[in-house]
Amino acid sequence: MAYFPNVEKIQYEGKGSKNPYAFRHYNPEEVVEGKTMREHLRFALAYWHTMTQDGSDPFGDPTNQRTWFGETPLETAHNRVDAFFEILEKLDVDYFCFHDIDIAPAGDSLEEFFANLDEITDHIKEKMEETGKKLLWNTANMFSHPRFNNGAASTNNADVYAIAAAQVKKGLDISKKLGGENYVFWGGREGYETLLNTDMKFEQDNIARLFKMAIAYGEKIGHKPQFLIEPKPKEPSKHQYDFDAATTMAFILKHGLEGDFKLNLEANHATLAGHTFEHELNVARDYDALGSIDANQGDMLLGWDTDEFPTNVYDTTFAMLQILDNGGIAPGGINFDSKVRRSSHEMDDLLFAHIAGMDTFARGLKAAAKLREDRFFEDLKEKRYASFREGIGASIVADKEDLESLTEYALKHDDPKLESSHIELVKSQLNDYLF
Repeated sequence: MAYFPNVEKIQYEGKGSKNPYAFRHYNPEEVVEGKTMREHLRFALAYWHTMTQDGSDPFGDPTNQRTWFGETPLETAHNRVDAFFEILEKLDVDYFCFHDIDIAPAGDSLEEFFANLDEITDHIKEKMEETGKKLLWNTANMFSHPRFNNGAASTNNADVYAIAAAQVKKGLDISKKLGGENYVFWGGREGYETLLNTDMKFEQDNIARLFKMAIAYGEKIGHKPQFLIEPKPKEPSKHQYDFDAATTMAFILKHGLEGDFKLNLEANHATLAGHTFEHELNVARDYDALGSIDANQGDMLLGWDTDEFPTNVYDTTFAMLQILDNGGIAPGGINFDSKVRRSSHEMDDLLFAHIAGMDTFARGLKAAAKLREDRFFEDLKEKRYASFREGIGASIVADKEDLESLTEYALKHDDPKLESSHIELVKSQLNDYLF
């Protein structure tokens, strides 16, 4: 059965195209900085928002019109696999991502859930072999079930901890089965409601224990994906332990995980933490820990995770600058952790939304490459820090000075001349690259 029978494979037609079923900027074979757009961008589709999100919100019932529902949850799960791979094929996207609960019904027990996962991943593997699509990453949903009310790895209940460990083991088994290139941990409820009854150190130590078990199990089964932690500051937990990139890196370094773990960073999570997306990417890059990204954007007037498809060219340009400066993002990728708006409820809106996101990142890639070619930011920064390349500045950087020598210098040079940043001019010039 074809779920999008009237839609052919989406092709690149150029920016003058008026065809809504065409790319205007994303040309997968166009070469930028020596690599094709396909190689640079490594797009992935998120199974949860694409296949299971129904358009409901806290104030309204589902609105999405979907044609893959069967008579049983397992039949629906199989139909979703077929529909999902049809979307991947028609968008010409190479990668996908999923949580365990996205792809298979939970059933009435952990044993039944695992059996359902085996059946559905057999189907997914067949579709992968048929189409050549690849698993960018998978993860275990350890936040939706009521048992995770007080966390999973950070829980106060050892039985819950054991179930979380079992889901991670199953997730790694699935990752090996499907050739996953990464494995993600998102601590949806790894945080606390109140410090009145919380031992923060104990809970975070237990999280680290689970991560080390995952490393050991991956080595045991001969499968070592790139492990990723996805920071988020709040929602659902009031204060989550993986608040932002810097907080998560502190956790990684404290527990000796830096050789095995990098970060999967999401744009909307960055803004919830009070940062820009490029700030979070830059922090990760400074630690050599930029692993993968979730592509979306938030509504700056709203204080929650709206997961809108990315359409802001400024944001995607700055994100791609960080990725290019990082030397690329492989084995990670750009996963559209984005959902259509409640009012965009027709089947074809899934295609329109992803086309918009892919085109926006393609525009960002081209603008970022031009900025790098012209050394726009490099020249700005070289000029700004020029005083540290000669004289007393060069001596400071070479670690030849101390407080006494600098005091002696400062007493003779206590009226420094500060140069203007001309930041308004810089932003005006930047617009010429983006539009």
